[in-house]
Amino acid sequence: MRAQMEQELIGLFTMAAMIEARDPFTVGHAWRVSRYSRLIAENSVQSEAVIAQVSIAGFLHDLGKIGISDAVLTRPERLIESEYEIVKEHAAVGARLLAGHPLADMLAGVIRHHHEHFDGSGYPDGLAGLDIPLAARIVSVCDAFDAMTSARPWRRAMPLEKALEIIEAGYGQQFDQDFAERLVRLARSGSLSHILGHSDLGVPVQECPGCGPCVTVFRTHVQGDKVYCRSCANEFMVERQAGALRIVATGSKGRPSVAVPEPDAELISRLILDALGHLPAA
Repeated sequence: MRAQMEQELIGLFTMAAMIEARDPFTVGHAWRVSRYSRLIAENSVQSEAVIAQVSIAGFLHDLGKIGISDAVLTRPERLIESEYEIVKEHAAVGARLLAGHPLADMLAGVIRHHHEHFDGSGYPDGLAGLDIPLAARIVSVCDAFDAMTSARPWRRAMPLEKALEIIEAGYGQQFDQDFAERLVRLARSGSLSHILGHSDLGVPVQECPGCGPCVTVFRTHVQGDKVYCRSCANEFMVERQAGALRIVATGSKGRPSVAVPEPDAELISRLILDALGHLPAA
């Protein structure tokens, strides 16, 4: 049973990673939402099944963006209203993608409803309060927090305290107050610092001087490996010193193929095995 679920999840996680990689500015977003969601579930004493559910759904929440064109998904300016309406479809599309999938019962509701607001003003169904699935309420606040604290082409990442103040202002309106309060407490205690601004454990998001945070580095990269900006193809060399990771420009550029998304198979396997460890073996 668990082996079959692992195989099903490898396909879904790989698809989600490829979809995320279409936009160079979302490096690590799925991983961070998954990790934030897991910590909130653990700190609100949720069941092992819920911890597994939010860990998995947190990584897969944007699966429906497969249906959004590159022109909209990677637009370098803030979206206009008509484009935003297109992007809003991703929640429903993601749930429809799972129709008939063996894990639909666990994941489809979280993916469909992670943009619902506690006061009923969200989408796609305008659900409110406890009618929103519990796991979706957790993923919702984590997704919003990561969006605010991550850079986009038209703005820098928001300072942590400002993002937390916005979340506090949304208690009981955009967010389930209990889960939002837990995220704020965890963030102010420093318990999210190893996730904030990272794309994996011990891997801070790396920046290209000309483009911004568009350089993907895997945890498995070693000293001297070459990595590239997914936007302009500038080449960098990985350096690891005293446990810290950084990249150094080589002055060269990569071939056009370096812009092709490459899923991090080791990270995907690690996340899946970690999540499945919370489920019964049978």
